[in-house]
Amino acid sequence: MKPSGMALALYTNFLGQSPNWYKLTIIAFMFLNPLVFIQNPYVAGWLLVIEFIFTLAMALKCYPLLPGGLLAIQAIAMGMTSTEKVMHEVSINIEVILLLVFMVAGIHFVKDLLLFVFTKLLIRVRSKTMISLAFVLMSAFLSAFLDALTVIAVIIGVGVGFYAIYHKISSGKTFVDPHDHTVDHEVVELSRADLDAFRGFLRNLLMHAGVGTALGGVSTMVGEPQNLIIAAAVGWDFAEFALRMSAISIPILICGMLTTVVVEKFGWFDFGVRLPVAVQDVLIAYDNYQTSRMQAADITKLWTQGVIAVLLILCLSLHIASVGLIGLMVIILATTFCGVTDEHAIGHAFKEALPFTALLVVFFAVVAVIIDQHLFTPVIHWVLTFDGQLQLAVLFMANGVLSMVSDNVFVGTVYISEVKAAWEAGRISREQFEMLAIAINAGTNLPSVATPNGQAAFLFLLTSALAPLIRLSYMKMVWMALPYTIVLAVVGLLSTVFLLPEVTHYFYSVGWIHHYVPGAAH
Repeated sequence: MKPSGMALALYTNFLGQSPNWYKLTIIAFMFLNPLVFIQNPYVAGWLLVIEFIFTLAMALKCYPLLPGGLLAIQAIAMGMTSTEKVMHEVSINIEVILLLVFMVAGIHFVKDLLLFVFTKLLIRVRSKTMISLAFVLMSAFLSAFLDALTVIAVIIGVGVGFYAIYHKISSGKTFVDPHDHTVDHEVVELSRADLDAFRGFLRNLLMHAGVGTALGGVSTMVGEPQNLIIAAAVGWDFAEFALRMSAISIPILICGMLTTVVVEKFGWFDFGVRLPVAVQDVLIAYDNYQTSRMQAADITKLWTQGVIAVLLILCLSLHIASVGLIGLMVIILATTFCGVTDEHAIGHAFKEALPFTALLVVFFAVVAVIIDQHLFTPVIHWVLTFDGQLQLAVLFMANGVLSMVSDNVFVGTVYISEVKAAWEAGRISREQFEMLAIAINAGTNLPSVATPNGQAAFLFLLTSALAPLIRLSYMKMVWMALPYTIVLAVVGLLSTVFLLPEVTHYFYSVGWIHHYVPGAAH
């Protein structure tokens, strides 16, 4: 092959099916970075951070692990950080990595129970407002103890299953007939209006569920990966983290549910679409069909998974062990007592979490660059020029804005590292450090619902097989999330500034939480 042909093939293979403009942009970054680094390492460091955020924002064009990983490798090669520093960041955040590896895989083996619960909920509750509230509450509760991606994956599975069933029946077929639900040419003309309404109904429920994962995810140390990083930095266990976050998580949950009721009642922002009667009849008939086919082994599996789910919640609440080890326990118990003995079947459970785990290690490489090049030091110094409640407000907003366009794990990791360094240097008190940690946690979890980039669960939904079937686009998600974005950002900010200090002081006064004593067991 001629050299020109090989060069063309190399360019074609580079980042695969990504658009040409995206490929050229990444190549330009790779050429630009060394030139800027020679002139000014600090500016080069910020340029790298901006480029990395760009890869996160363009996640739909190419999974960020590829271009972000290239940027991280180049940064290490140029001397912006070292592999030792990256390993240090990985080692101090090993609990987060184990959470992603084992907990997500563990929940995979109790999916049958979650699918069963959501299925019954979908067909038994007739009021659209009540079923919307139920999806918000269940998603919030599950996300407080489990992984948001897994919760959304379960709901997507339910949505795809029911969409496929009605699509098949509306095409004139029976439950057992083969059918392709991705094309509409076989759908009977009289059923098309019901099918469009069903799509709108599923869009509503999926967006409510996505917001529910944010409402629950903010409240506990296992709700989102960055929560675990923040809890480890401050030294809180599961119960103390949940108690301290209650000043924000409880008002947020209440206002989030009120928002659900309002948008459903008034039909704002494309909500309020009801399930057509014809569709509900089909779904009930299918559920009866499936229930009649259940055997004793299937029912036993559901009860077993229920017991394991309760055990999981108890272990997390009592902080029996590290979150990752509890996830491994779930894997062992669920596979043992549900009869999953094949290595490939077990390995399949790990596929969902490992790409994001690899991306998280790349995050830590970028964090290492930020620390070594002191990139966020001026920003933190600026935040620390404020005092008291104003300092909390500024940090909440700084985290919130960046989390809308970037990944909240990345943002939370960077800010908690810098704020902890400020506390260790004696620039802020321990009590203020703890409240700033809560502000960071709230800032990364709540305003980030504005875009799919900010919430991993939203991005997972957007890139799922269900999104094109129900006509759920990027801008549709932004529009439908807008009322929640406004409410969560405003209520979160007000709770952080005014309610958090008062509630924290009250908890100290009654002895529910204790002042930090250096060198003492915490």
